[in-house]
Amino acid sequence: MRIVIAGGHGQIALRLERLLAAHGHEAAGIIRDPAQAEDLRGAGAEPVVLDLESASVEEVAAVLKGADAAVFAAGAGGGSGAARKETVDRGAAVLFADAAERAGVRRHLVVTSMGANPDHRGDEVFDAYLRAKGAADAYVRSRAGLDWTILRPGMLTNDAGTGLVRLAESTGRGSVPRDDVAAVLAELAETPGAAGLTLELISGTVAVAEATKAAAGGR
Repeated sequence: MRIVIAGGHGQIALRLERLLAAHGHEAAGIIRDPAQAEDLRGAGAEPVVLDLESASVEEVAAVLKGADAAVFAAGAGGGSGAARKETVDRGAAVLFADAAERAGVRRHLVVTSMGANPDHRGDEVFDAYLRAKGAADAYVRSRAGLDWTILRPGMLTNDAGTGLVRLAESTGRGSVPRDDVAAVLAELAETPGAAGLTLELISGTVAVAEATKAAAGGR
């Protein structure tokens, strides 16, 4: 498979790229900073320099053309303000979904956040983040041309992955290593039966492949 990842230098994305390369897939990561290209090559991915805050749908669709799946794993980052939550966490996610439809790439995975809700209330930057993620999720779910799966991890950690997770429509609060988030994404990319699902993810007791299959209803 060829899989294109938005936010290709993110912590989850780099882990995912290594997994995909190890499994014989072809990964391409979209990055804004050319200085990050070598890190992607080291992870076994093709770097594609493109700023999703200023790119056109046509430019992104050209990158996606011929891909088997698209993964939106971009984010404005913890040090950014509310304005960039809107332009990256919502705007870039919407752009990426539109481009995937235009390129004919149906399988579409989105990494979002537990608690994402377009109607979330509050005046803090994190509140703006949850609203932006929620609005983006709602937009992706509205696209008839996408076989989407929305993944909402709990609190992310840099602990070593265990390969054991809880993956369901509702898991309750919890944490999960970024290693395991990447492993679930890799599995979801090859699980078309998970299309149309919004899934929460925390650490648990079920192996990633088994948990993904169960969440997809065995499809």
